[in-house]
Amino acid sequence: MGSTSAHNDRGGFGRRDLIKRSAALGLITVPTTGFLSACASGDGGDDEKVDKGKKTKENPLAVNGSAPLEIVIFDGGFGTEYAEDAKAVYEKNFPEAKVKFSSTQKIQSVLQPRFNQGTPPDLIDNSGAEQMDMGVLVGKKQLADLTPLLDAPSVDDPAKKVRDTLRPGIVEMGQFDGDPVWIMYYAYTVYGVWYSQKALASLDATYPETWDDMLAVCAKAKKKGIAGWTYAGKHPYYIPFSLYPMIAKVGGREVLDAIDNLEPNAWKHPAVKACFEAYYELYKKGYILRGTPGLDHIQSQTAWTEGKALFIPNGSWVENEAAKTMPKDFDLAVNAPSGIDSSDKLPFGAIWASGGEPFIVPAKARNTEGGMEQLRIMLSEASSKNFTSSVKSLTAFNGGTDGIELTPGLTSGVAALEKAGDNVVNPRIQDWYVALQKEKIGVGGLGEMMAGRLTPAEAIKKIQGYADDAAKDDSIQHYKHQ
Repeated sequence: MGSTSAHNDRGGFGRRDLIKRSAALGLITVPTTGFLSACASGDGGDDEKVDKGKKTKENPLAVNGSAPLEIVIFDGGFGTEYAEDAKAVYEKNFPEAKVKFSSTQKIQSVLQPRFNQGTPPDLIDNSGAEQMDMGVLVGKKQLADLTPLLDAPSVDDPAKKVRDTLRPGIVEMGQFDGDPVWIMYYAYTVYGVWYSQKALASLDATYPETWDDMLAVCAKAKKKGIAGWTYAGKHPYYIPFSLYPMIAKVGGREVLDAIDNLEPNAWKHPAVKACFEAYYELYKKGYILRGTPGLDHIQSQTAWTEGKALFIPNGSWVENEAAKTMPKDFDLAVNAPSGIDSSDKLPFGAIWASGGEPFIVPAKARNTEGGMEQLRIMLSEASSKNFTSSVKSLTAFNGGTDGIELTPGLTSGVAALEKAGDNVVNPRIQDWYVALQKEKIGVGGLGEMMAGRLTPAEAIKKIQGYADDAAKDDSIQHYKHQ
């Protein structure tokens, strides 16, 4: 996912991979559950831990200053420079440590054999299309508990624990069924409907708050030869970045919770039906850019920055990822999804925002203290500001924007968060059930519907079937909202 890490990823999708979490660069080709079952049984290899160092005020995690450290970063929408800069701080603090740093877009392919052998790196940015399934990693006890990091004093203010410097929801996102905390989401991603303020103004239009208004704006655009929408047709799990918060706006956040919990008939809720039918109308009325189902995320973003389409569902990594093709006067903006009408449960402004770029320290890493210390450095104000100014995204650190000239997209993202107030939703299905979210719901359901190959009713039936299968599958670790 630019991150994931949907991405998030995305991602961070999440991806980014968020989503997350999260940049999604293709479909997962190896079934994640199969891969991690193999990991779980592979307990050979050298799993000797390095000796701990001496705990001091400057070294609260008792890092062994002469022990090697290995970091693997997902090379997506955020690039790797921010992580290399943080690595340089670690090397300055521990000059005897030999730090190995590498990056890849194929996290799972590269790291699967390492997990199998019991010799994983010390810190991993687990994002992108090949993000390892978080739910499976946690279920198979493959990850180290990050509580020592969260309870350590922060770099900037030793009187404050790291956990007290983080944005709301970040700690909870790293949890599965309550304590402990397994994942540190480093980026803070705003998901929603992205557009050019200049393009919207040229149509003498304002951002539509209801679906009738959305259709009216799209009709106006069509008359000028501009499509209303495009999206990553090859990776249609981007569609939820605006569709999921719309479902919460229409039916209340409990509808998303039921979907996350894999509850029977969760997808048959009237709010889901209303939102699927609304999106399908974009297809029926010809408001989607021709050829969109065949475009990947970069191609759809490029068509959008070239002015061929008005709106695109995406995460805040898009400002960095699409920078090369985005005109200087594009005036990038993001907004919460349009609702249906005044009967919606949540006010306009309800939006999806959550951690992206999920960092993990493997349980079998040789230098877990070093991996956590690298994260502690990254969660300092200096590292956070460096990330924000260089990749145009907020971080998990609650601050880090003072004195930085915010870009149009960042400015708009911060304003969207302020407008949302407490109405920020965070669907967990993309973290808990990666394969279900990406391959089944995204590609098999939403992608087929938006390409006109399924009606909304058929898509809902198909997706509910996928969710029911996942709920019954004993090989999948299941999670529920507490």
